[in-house]
Amino acid sequence: MNIDTLEKMDLAGRRVLIREDFNVPLCEGRIENDARIRAALPGIREALDGGARILLMSHLGRPEEGRFDSAFSLAVVAERLGTLLGTPVELIRDYLQNPPLPEPGTAVLLENVRFNRGEKADDEPLARRYASLCDLFVMDAFGSAHRAQASTHGVARFAPKVCAGPLLANEIKALGRALKDPARPFAAIVGGSKVSGKLEVLNSLVDKCDVLIVGGGIANTFLAAAGEPVGRSLYEPELVPEAIKIIEAARVRGVNLPLPVDVVVSWELSESAEADVKPVAGVTNEDMILDIGPDTASLYKDALKGAETIVWNGPVGVFEFDQFGEGTRAIAEAVAASGAFSLVGGGDSIAALDKFGMRERVSYISTGGGAFLDFIEGKKLPALAILEQRAAHG
Repeated sequence: MNIDTLEKMDLAGRRVLIREDFNVPLCEGRIENDARIRAALPGIREALDGGARILLMSHLGRPEEGRFDSAFSLAVVAERLGTLLGTPVELIRDYLQNPPLPEPGTAVLLENVRFNRGEKADDEPLARRYASLCDLFVMDAFGSAHRAQASTHGVARFAPKVCAGPLLANEIKALGRALKDPARPFAAIVGGSKVSGKLEVLNSLVDKCDVLIVGGGIANTFLAAAGEPVGRSLYEPELVPEAIKIIEAARVRGVNLPLPVDVVVSWELSESAEADVKPVAGVTNEDMILDIGPDTASLYKDALKGAETIVWNGPVGVFEFDQFGEGTRAIAEAVAASGAFSLVGGGDSIAALDKFGMRERVSYISTGGGAFLDFIEGKKLPALAILEQRAAHG
């Protein structure tokens, strides 16, 4: 992918507007996990070291456009960012009316872009106002790269110069390594609750990979497609025909698509629910499938042996509850122990790695959710497309 990158830019004294992904999880006004802020630090520090006048921008949550809402203010992000950088970061609220001009080698944070009317609609006048704030626009928010919005796409049309930050550049490199020309055998693990949310991902991967493992509610739909009982489990009967097509496509293309042979079931989904291991054929009408069983975990781990590339998105069970988390733990262990280039994306998969203490044992963790899935599907991400266009035209 031909795009300009930050290290090639002259930064000294320049107004540099960096689009970050600071959409961090909050609980009672406190940041629960600052991983997205930490992921942005290399780009910010590079611009600081280059003597840039830095303006950082991001969204947070889904406030009503056109009005300020303190519940979605980036004030907590500014405070955490200042702590991580070791220097205060001022939050600027009225930046469209009074454009700030930080001192060289310092940074300010602009208030939530979703307070601005027209942000999500990629409004051209708003995008031009963003562009007027800077000499260089840096897109470093892969998690928002699939959105054509004023702060991710429109601004890049009108800014004097544009480029990708190091986080975005690294994402493109890692995703390209895993998906464009993967070392083989190439294994993909797709879990989660619904086939409908990942149907195109599954269709794309069955054309690319050598091993395709499904888990969670997705696996339940595939079990139903194979004629197995799923009881009261979460599954999508209307998508059984699509699952049958994917199973047949895997057979025709020689893709190993193993289905669960045993499962962990319960009568209810709760922290105190009792778990029972059953062969798939033994699932009753009252059972809810909440994890893969130990035999299936062994089957999946065997399927991953020898893989040179592994892409994982989505847990294979309700790992948040320990009694339904052993299947996801087994997958995490297999991925971590593999000598493959391993790429993990999606909040739940990353949370599982953190829970089981395996974050540091995978090759690359993607910061994108929807963008990660869109890239797997082969879709053109708007923020990347405009960077390519600008690079092509100088």
